Amino acid sequence: MEQLDSSGDDLLALDKQFCFALYSASLAMTKAYKPLLDALGLTYPQYLAMLVLWQQDGVSVKQIGQQLLLDSGTLTPLLKRLETAGLIVRQRSSSDERSVNIHLTSNGRALKEQAKQIPLQILCASGQTVAQLGQMRSELLLVRDALHSANEQGGYALSVQLVVSLPGISAEQGQALLDKAHQVCPYSNATRGNIPVTLSLA
Repeated sequence: MEQLDSSGDDLLALDKQFCFALYSASLAMTKAYKPLLDALGLTYPQYLAMLVLWQQDGVSVKQIGQQLLLDSGTLTPLLKRLETAGLIVRQRSSSDERSVNIHLTSNGRALKEQAKQIPLQILCASGQTVAQLGQMRSELLLVRDALHSANEQGGYALSVQLVVSLPGISAEQGQALLDKAHQVCPYSNATRGNIPVTLSLA
């Protein structure tokens, strides 16, 4: 496994940043989608909303927002534009007047057939196999879920394991010192105490 020197400039090298690789890949992916979606009259966020509806018609605005990780301030104008384009209709839920459900129109359903070619075109453009993209997707979801968890907990989903060698003293004395060290270990205070630290004798 590649190691980074935390004391050197290598840690801040742009070409070493996972976040920049992800960001630049996202830009390239969106650029690849643009001409394909232009032909359908959709923007990329609109395409994602349509994917949700093609999978399950009649879902609520709230459900769409949860799946796309979008707040109502972003999602509402997006859905209004899709409605203006004649692809969806918005209806109040019969069981809950506070909830608005989104339904595909006949044009919206028909657009699904045209969109079926897009994943294959993106696959070809990527130069990857289905298995390779599937593996990358799984790994990215693991990273995403870990970051979501860290944000919710107020930490960084990290842990520290320190193995200490204390020659010349008994195991009991060594363990007593470790117990005391664990209480005052500076790492225990990192990120507001959210990094668990394990100390053990070598």
